[in-house]
Amino acid sequence: MITIARLTIGEAARRRILWVLVILAAIAVGITGWGVDRLVTLARENGTAEFQIQFGVSQILIFIAFQFTFVLAMTAAFLGSPAIASDLESGIALALLARPLRRTSYLLGRWLGLAVVLVAYGGGSALLAILVVGRVSGYTPPSVLMPIVYLSAEGLVVLTLSLLLSTRLPPIGAGAIAVVAFGLSWMAGAIERVGLAITASNPGVNLEIVGQVGRALLPTDGLWRGVVYGLEPGIVIAAASGQPLAEANPFFAASPPTVGFLAWAVTWVLLVTLLAAFSLRRREL
Repeated sequence: MITIARLTIGEAARRRILWVLVILAAIAVGITGWGVDRLVTLARENGTAEFQIQFGVSQILIFIAFQFTFVLAMTAAFLGSPAIASDLESGIALALLARPLRRTSYLLGRWLGLAVVLVAYGGGSALLAILVVGRVSGYTPPSVLMPIVYLSAEGLVVLTLSLLLSTRLPPIGAGAIAVVAFGLSWMAGAIERVGLAITASNPGVNLEIVGQVGRALLPTDGLWRGVVYGLEPGIVIAAASGQPLAEANPFFAASPPTVGFLAWAVTWVLLVTLLAAFSLRRREL
């Protein structure tokens, strides 16, 4: 398994598209830092209160994180969808698995190697963005580690789903389904948030079940709330908690994900990985 993981990391490092994504992320962070620096400088020259500046910078960070989650999801799908399918189509898997190599070890090695690459890319990009914005604006999130961990976890969920689909579908189909599922999960969470605001004035309407089902099927939306919570100033959370309009905002989180939800997210990854291993064992080479 470790050998397969090392080979997988080497394969990913040799892909030019991955290095293109790294370069684009560095450029995006540089542009973001320059833009935030200009905004903060102009705001201070015009006498804007420091609290308002920090609030504005925190919202910029959250918006950047929102955009990057989709980039990370597509990267996870790009890495995971061909990991098994391409080997099956090209016959490489037949040559590898003809040796004394268990299919489960092969799958877990693929997952481990891609997970290392994905976490390094996603976590490194997020950390760089937070440090650059903090340097030019003076605002640092209450917890630097929390949003990075939750953001990386979102990518791992999409990666795991992509590997499962890769055992049965061609790379393009597996990647497309994984990205669409990620988007639908986020949309279900947004519908739930709007439903909370409607319920405040019309108790007969209950859309909370939509978000609950979405998080049960794909726990990325719940992990996204952890990203938001980690980037928000504590005073904003205290002031907006319990307000219907604030609760309806998908870019606001009054609390981090519960321990029960995190336990389900871990269980989900384990179950889907086991299902992928079972699917690969039943697949004819």
